[in-house]
Amino acid sequence: MSAVAIRCVAVGKSYGAVQAVRDLDLTVRRGTVLALVGPSGCGKTTTLRLIAGLEHPTRGVIEVGGQVVAGCGYVVPPERRRVGLVFQDYALFPHLTVGENVGYGLAGPRRQRARRVAEMLRLVGLAGFEGRMAHELSGGEQQRVALARALAPEPVVLLLDEPFSNLDAELRRALREEVREILHRSGTTAVFVTHDQEEALFMGDEVAVMRAGRIEQVDRPEDLFHFPRTRFVAAFLGRPDFLPGRVTPAGVETEAGLIPLHPPLPAGTAVEVLVRADDCDLRPGGAATVVARHFQGPQHLYQVRLPSGRTVHSLQKHTVHYAPGEAVTVVVDPGHPLVCFPVDGPRAGEGVLAVARPQRRSACG
Repeated sequence: MSAVAIRCVAVGKSYGAVQAVRDLDLTVRRGTVLALVGPSGCGKTTTLRLIAGLEHPTRGVIEVGGQVVAGCGYVVPPERRRVGLVFQDYALFPHLTVGENVGYGLAGPRRQRARRVAEMLRLVGLAGFEGRMAHELSGGEQQRVALARALAPEPVVLLLDEPFSNLDAELRRALREEVREILHRSGTTAVFVTHDQEEALFMGDEVAVMRAGRIEQVDRPEDLFHFPRTRFVAAFLGRPDFLPGRVTPAGVETEAGLIPLHPPLPAGTAVEVLVRADDCDLRPGGAATVVARHFQGPQHLYQVRLPSGRTVHSLQKHTVHYAPGEAVTVVVDPGHPLVCFPVDGPRAGEGVLAVARPQRRSACG
């Protein structure tokens, strides 16, 4: 059995002159949940439909479970790809019971099908719901039935397209925790499409960021967030600020002062430093001004205007208070590496890691 569940090689999809997907290379290992995230119109759903067989690629090759399902004029129909689908609108049959919905399309003797249905309903936390009708269920329960139905035929890959978008915020948070646990417990390989960055980082063992039909970066959530390879990925994830600066022998000189980190770039190189709210500390007095303070339970999120008019954000403990209009100093010394992006030259927009130089030991040790 192949260790790779999905492989896309140089895949493209055009609608007339519009290239929805271009030169897409993607590998998903068996048992992995991949979150596919990006702005509207970047090609996420088209990519999902290409893997499912609902669309045919204009170029490239797609493999599912080690078998070519599209490419070189060869196309395997969706029903023969062993791919499960979960959509945002549930797509349950209203005239069938929950059990009949989950068992729809299952082969084998009746008792065997009934056992599989019961097993899937237990997996999604709906044991005993076989006789219910779809209209008797809440939105979250309907989505869990849709998940059970997709998992029942034991697909090689499960594809989920914005499955929580029709749910309210509280239910959405609760259900994504449940679904993540179900996918890992069942060992299911899944591709999870969302436009929500937080959801992607939570759901994915790996996260792929798409832009204009291409994969910009695929990585573990932590690495993607802390070490983005491009400015686009950095700007898309979280609430970053970019501080203009210039590389010096002592570090990176910025409007907020010297950041004692050293990117492997020549002195004098103009860069933008990626800083997040937890990287920026505040001290009383100085040339910056507090614009707003937002209470977030155990923390305050401060919006601070630098002398140039540029705005940065800072997270402070709830016991630290600065009033709007108060003068402060912004200090960026997070104690961990930061990413810089050269402004021009051959590496413009490319993420470059800036780290602290190791302390030199004296001759006495």
